[in-house]
Amino acid sequence: MSRPIVAIIGRPNVGKSTLFNALAGDRISIVKDYPGVTRDRIYADVTWLNTQFTMIDTGGIEPDSKDEMLSYMRLQAEIAIDTADVIVFLVDVRQGLVDSDSKVADMLRRSGKPIVLVVNKVDNFEKLMPDVYEFYNLGIGDPMPISASSKLGFGDMLDEVVKHFHSGNTEEAEDERPRIAIVGKPNVGKSSIVNKLLGETRVIVSNIAGTTRDAVDTPIRRNGKDYVLIDTAGLRRKNKIKEELERFSIIRTVTAVERADVVVLVIDATEGVTEQDAKIAGIAHDRGKGMVIAVNKWDLIEKNNKTVKEFTTDIKDVLSFMPYAEIIFISAETGQRMHKLFEVIEVVIQNQNLRISTGVLNEIMMEAIALQQPPSDKGKRLKLYYITQVSVKPPTFVIFVNDKELMHFSYTRYIENKIREAFGFSGTSLKFFIRERKENS
Repeated sequence: MSRPIVAIIGRPNVGKSTLFNALAGDRISIVKDYPGVTRDRIYADVTWLNTQFTMIDTGGIEPDSKDEMLSYMRLQAEIAIDTADVIVFLVDVRQGLVDSDSKVADMLRRSGKPIVLVVNKVDNFEKLMPDVYEFYNLGIGDPMPISASSKLGFGDMLDEVVKHFHSGNTEEAEDERPRIAIVGKPNVGKSSIVNKLLGETRVIVSNIAGTTRDAVDTPIRRNGKDYVLIDTAGLRRKNKIKEELERFSIIRTVTAVERADVVVLVIDATEGVTEQDAKIAGIAHDRGKGMVIAVNKWDLIEKNNKTVKEFTTDIKDVLSFMPYAEIIFISAETGQRMHKLFEVIEVVIQNQNLRISTGVLNEIMMEAIALQQPPSDKGKRLKLYYITQVSVKPPTFVIFVNDKELMHFSYTRYIENKIREAFGFSGTSLKFFIRERKENS
């Protein structure tokens, strides 16, 4: 099941980023070995009492501002409100209740989403509690005092946030139809692809980057099977600031990817694969989703007998962290290979759900060990005892060893490659957990 989305909303300078970074912890600054997932990060995965959720940081809302950047921040917050399961509404005890807080509260109330009202900068609960009570006047529930900078009051706040998860997700949990997210930069043809697949114009299409305004879930039946297409929205704005536009589209992408089983990353053939494509792909890879790369506008490319190979090599170079991704060259405009898209998606879904028996897995592992001896360090050699598959979507394996410090990621990758040689698993990442087991047990 997908992780719930929690958005932190509030006026500028009430401490949203401080709270976000405190909850995200050190993970926010880890630089991974693939592009774009951690830089300029506005989302993070948070775990509280074994419950995982995705948290979104937003720009501050100034309800009546004419300033262009504040208008963008307001727009970003509105997107976060639309996509969130729970909203943390952050206010500032030092500034007290101001008119803008009431306006933001009205906006949140209209969203119909669960709201947790959090009063920040309460560094001394005894002294400042009378000032906290003033926020009851917003009429959106009990104000919860915290200090983001001192990490005070987080437990009660997170208990309240998590309480709202279990009521909202039952409908989607019972829906067994595979969910396909169509993602990509603005103006690469996502909506055109959805329309072509549906055979009707359900989504506004224009050549202005980002004219699709709302994320659209559309049921579709193909080859006797039911699916749900998630079309990720861009933004409809003139005088756009490119970096900010990309920031907003990332919010939509995170939430769409979170809910999807398979992600179709649409790349514009006329532009080639870009860093922004890598950023979006990294989000899907991070979450272990099935992955199809659809190179759209292929009809506009002059081709020779090496074009496909060269383009594929470029994609694999830029997206080197996901060599398993399926690649298909299509044109939404002409319909070229569009009929094959669902065939590829179905293969990926099957691979995401593939289970391998423990006996077969251990045969593969023992053969791999015989071909390439495990590494050793200071006279101690790594021993691999046993491997078993523990879950699907993505296929996840546990390997029991004598010393997990000796299990270098390169040897884990070697075992992964041997499993892929035997079973393919195209279009899906594989996850591995290493566990220690005493030799005499």
